[in-house]
Amino acid sequence: MATVVKQIPLLDLQAQHARIRDQVLKEIVRVVDSQKFILGEEVQKLECDIAAYCTTKFAIGCASGSDALMLALMALDVRAGDEVLTTPYTFFATAGAISQVGALPVFVDIEKETFNIDPQQVARAMESHPKVKVLIPVHLFGGCADMDPLCAVAAEKGVAVIEDAAQSIGSEYKGRRAGAMGHIGAFSFFPSKNLGGYGDGGIMTTNDAAVAERLTALRVHGRTGKYLHRWIGVNSRLDALQAAVLRVKLRHLDEWTEARRKNAGQYRSRLAELGAPVVPAQAAAYQTRHIYNQFVIRGADRDGLQAHLKKHGIGSEIYYPLPLHLQPCYAHLGHQKGDFPVSEQLAAESLALPIHSELSGEDIDYVCDAIRSFYA
Repeated sequence: MATVVKQIPLLDLQAQHARIRDQVLKEIVRVVDSQKFILGEEVQKLECDIAAYCTTKFAIGCASGSDALMLALMALDVRAGDEVLTTPYTFFATAGAISQVGALPVFVDIEKETFNIDPQQVARAMESHPKVKVLIPVHLFGGCADMDPLCAVAAEKGVAVIEDAAQSIGSEYKGRRAGAMGHIGAFSFFPSKNLGGYGDGGIMTTNDAAVAERLTALRVHGRTGKYLHRWIGVNSRLDALQAAVLRVKLRHLDEWTEARRKNAGQYRSRLAELGAPVVPAQAAAYQTRHIYNQFVIRGADRDGLQAHLKKHGIGSEIYYPLPLHLQPCYAHLGHQKGDFPVSEQLAAESLALPIHSELSGEDIDYVCDAIRSFYA
């Protein structure tokens, strides 16, 4: 008798959409009928909602998470000749935004347990790089970086902090929300995010009124009045249609997040019961609310395991197979293999499993059984 192969995608946006389809289409039709598509009341309402959710005074919508990072750097007056300290183990946009404004990325290795930037190495890098103007910790995979020591060393050196919270809306560090601890938080609404739009989108959070004013202007070419431009900005506006969709989805976000957290717990329990020789994602004590944008395991023969899971109909993804310091476009920085060993090790070992809120307990058992069978 043939073995039944289930199909478990890494992310099931169709299943999510089916649950809220009528709510979303109602809002889309309303915006289309209004014929008001650029910024306006829809975006303002979402900005208020996100500011409240992230416990910040201000939120400013923009066209993408990548633009959120770039605009944040622009608002802090980062320019050519400045250095920005960040991690090489992240999505390319983190470093790409630094390069877009003409600054130089300075990389610091990560902690093996959290995949996030190592505060002790940050402190050492600050001493050897006096031109660092901004620190960008990344709250990777839905878990906050260790912000207290990071913010302390940044404050001591007069360095601003931009939280790359693209994957971490609603995550908490010692009870404080991502995007509310640094000078600016940068979020993405890419469809695969826990709060994803029906296209690109992003938002920036801050508690500084002057920074909020500048971000609001920079996203519309630096405009502060009709045909009056105080700064040179870019065109990076959040569409009203996206804002309307996101406001519907935001009402469901906490429910989806709790499902992801429950799924992560089941993965850990089941993998431990089976004795599978992998290291599953585990929140640090200070990550008081991990939202699991990704659930990442580490194990030997990662590529073989991924191929094995694919044969069993299980989707997976490698985040990220090549750290930024080894990317061809950053060859001019002079880094070599071995410079950031933890990032390189995790790039070779890590594999993201399905974690979305539509998974059933049976689905998770099926994935865990398939992992165990690979190592049997």
